[in-house]
Amino acid sequence: MITVHHLDHSRSQRVLWLLEELELPYEMVRYERDPKTLLAPPSLQKVHPLGKSPVITDGDVTVAESGAILEYIVETYGEGRFVPAAGTPAYRAYRYFMHYAEGSLMPYLLLGLIFGRIRKAPLLVRPIAKAIANKVHADFIDPNLTRHLAFLGDHLATHTWFAGDELTVADIQMSYAVEAIVSRVKHIEVSPKLFELAKRMQARPAYQRALAKGGPVTPEV
Repeated sequence: MITVHHLDHSRSQRVLWLLEELELPYEMVRYERDPKTLLAPPSLQKVHPLGKSPVITDGDVTVAESGAILEYIVETYGEGRFVPAAGTPAYRAYRYFMHYAEGSLMPYLLLGLIFGRIRKAPLLVRPIAKAIANKVHADFIDPNLTRHLAFLGDHLATHTWFAGDELTVADIQMSYAVEAIVSRVKHIEVSPKLFELAKRMQARPAYQRALAKGGPVTPEV
């Protein structure tokens, strides 16, 4: 049986969602973030040397990294579900967004979170820290995020889900970034299509079951 090593407010919620969509039995071991650093506890290093979540164990198999975990689960237990037929345009879009989520989109969201915290530096250095953070946002983070959000909005204008008309694992992989965008990106225009997609995701019974078991998600990018 699969064991999900689940960190609160983390990417491991995506793993729970896929398992619920597939209606697979699983066990969950919970870990809590450090309230000050928001980092995972050292005990996760006993499961994987990097001490990061998500990570799963399945018998003698240990798999880390969200995309690798989702692919492992769907390839091992999916029986063809939630993956488009190979060689089709939908499959190419599926593979693209499986990699795009963490490779292209999340770095800018992470930088936005980091420099947002830098703005809240100790009072003595706050004016300098805020000026640096604002400069990085204006010159680098915001222009790139604007480009990505426009790309996503345009794509979703012609697609119900990221790979077409049906939910795929790529949507589950993208869900963490989508929720981070709709909850955190307030100073850049966000396409209504992303809000609509977030609502479709959150309305799925499997998503709601995963949320009930894993707890609320406030993406700590």
